[in-house]
Amino acid sequence: MESLALATTKTTSPKKTTTPRLTRATTLPKKPRNAATTPAEAEAKKAPSKRARKTEKKLAVTRPPVAPLPRRGASPQAQEIALLAAQAALDKKALDVEILDVADKVDYADILVLMTGTSDRHVASLVQNVEEDLKRKKKLNALSVEGLPVANWVLVDFGDVVIHVFQESAREGYDIGRLWGSAARIPVPARANPDAPAGA
Repeated sequence: MESLALATTKTTSPKKTTTPRLTRATTLPKKPRNAATTPAEAEAKKAPSKRARKTEKKLAVTRPPVAPLPRRGASPQAQEIALLAAQAALDKKALDVEILDVADKVDYADILVLMTGTSDRHVASLVQNVEEDLKRKKKLNALSVEGLPVANWVLVDFGDVVIHVFQESAREGYDIGRLWGSAARIPVPARANPDAPAGA
């Protein structure tokens, strides 16, 4: 009985607690390799190496200026087609014929040929004569013709050469010649038949 009493009055000692062991990973962050520890070291890290400085000096050597690309200009074939078209139009009394070299300004044509007719019939006659002349002399067919039968402004597309045939009011309104004022002008041939009546 006495042993039982002793057993019941016996106090248990508190459980011993252990503190976690501190390791380097938990106390100090690992210093990155080649990290600067002072402002002076940080400035030194920013400074370029000798090899980098030599490369910079080589790149800094003055090179001769690059010459601008030469002006491309219209191809001889396009110029020939444009001159034939202008001559065909002049044979039908076209007015204010201009040949503009736009090869270095647009990518859809080398040359624009501008001309004016006095009426819708005259404009249609100019378009017809240009088409027939180029077909007969160069075996060329227009890729597209836009603006007929109204014939206020007709566009005839021969690929590298695009022909614009206007009535006077339309030409003044759109003023394409002034729009391409900086384009080189190709001399227009003289009219082969100066006595031909307009619109004939």
